[in-house]
Amino acid sequence: MREVSLTRTGCRREPRRSPVACLVALAALILGVTAAYAVDPTQLPDPALQERYLALTHELRCMQCQNEAIADSPVSLAADLRREVRDMLLAGKSDEDVRNFMVARYGDFILFRPRFNARNAWLWMAPGVLLLIGALVFVRIVQRRSALVAEDNEPLEEDART
Repeated sequence: MREVSLTRTGCRREPRRSPVACLVALAALILGVTAAYAVDPTQLPDPALQERYLALTHELRCMQCQNEAIADSPVSLAADLRREVRDMLLAGKSDEDVRNFMVARYGDFILFRPRFNARNAWLWMAPGVLLLIGALVFVRIVQRRSALVAEDNEPLEEDART
C-alpha cells in the first residue's frame, strides 16, 4: 500500500519525483515532438545509400519553395523529387547521374551550389572583378589627393594675417 503523508493543514502531499525522472520525461517529450515534424521519413536498406540520399536531398532546391532543400520541404513536388532520387539511387545511379538528371529537367537553379559554366561565369567572377575595380578606384583617389597636398605650398589665409 502506498504511504501518504499529510501536511500540517491535513492535506495530502504527494511524494516528490526525482529530477532525473523529470529530465527523462522532458527529453522523451521533446524527441517525440521533433520526430512528429520530420518531413522525410524515407529509410533505405543500406546505411551508405541512406547517407548519399540525405546528402543529395539537402543539395537539391525545392522548385516550389525555392529557398528550401527538398529534404525539408513538405510540398508534394518535393516529395516527388525525393521519391525520384530514392528510385535512382536504388537503381544504382551515381550521385552525379542524379544531379545531371535534375539539372537537365529543372536547370541549374535546382542546385544550391551551381556548377561553374559559361552561362553563369559572370556570377562567379563578378565579386572579384568588383573588388578589383574598387581597389583601383581607391588607389587612384589616394594618389590624386597626395598629389594635391604636395602641390599646395601656399600659406593659409590665417598664417598670412599674423
